[in-house]
Amino acid sequence: MAVHPAVEALLRIVPADHGADEQLDWSTAEGTLGAKLPSDYKSFMAVYGGGDIGELGILLPLPVEYPQWDPGSISEHSETLRAIWDEEGGVRGVSLGADAVLAWGTGCNANEMGWLMAGADPDRWPVVVWRRHGRPRWAMFDCGMVEFVRRMMLAEFDECPLSDKSLWGRVEPFVHWREQQRRYLAGLDPMTGEPDPVIQGFLEWPKP
Repeated sequence: MAVHPAVEALLRIVPADHGADEQLDWSTAEGTLGAKLPSDYKSFMAVYGGGDIGELGILLPLPVEYPQWDPGSISEHSETLRAIWDEEGGVRGVSLGADAVLAWGTGCNANEMGWLMAGADPDRWPVVVWRRHGRPRWAMFDCGMVEFVRRMMLAEFDECPLSDKSLWGRVEPFVHWREQQRRYLAGLDPMTGEPDPVIQGFLEWPKP
């Protein structure tokens, strides 16, 4: 699979040194989710994989077995995002129901990100964001997932699209979820790779 142009643009500011190809079976993943997924997301999974850019977690399509903590998945987080959409009414002026929302990201102080499945072509789906502390809570952006992340880190929107500014105008590294867990089990900070006395102490604590 050729690298998507949006992923190429992201690679220019966020290296994939700690990324890993998830080698996903897209037929199975999309069949389970009941939806085709955007090509930029598929390319991201092949170049970076699931993991975190700073405090923003990019979700895997489906749950996986994990040694320490759950990296999160579209299938699991979509239930949460749809419940919020049902409760709050979604993006102002959008008549589509909660079943048209599909999650792809979470974090940055409990903000939630997804696609609005408006139309048959997933590459034309806009990004929708639920902002925990924002007003209005819901916002929509006419771009893909990868472009959204890049533009946020380069502060190319009129204002921060999230209610948390930890990635606004700030480029952070990407760390794959398996690398994060390897670091944690070695007593290191999952994102920086530096020794963490708190983690080391927890791992050394006698287990019952």
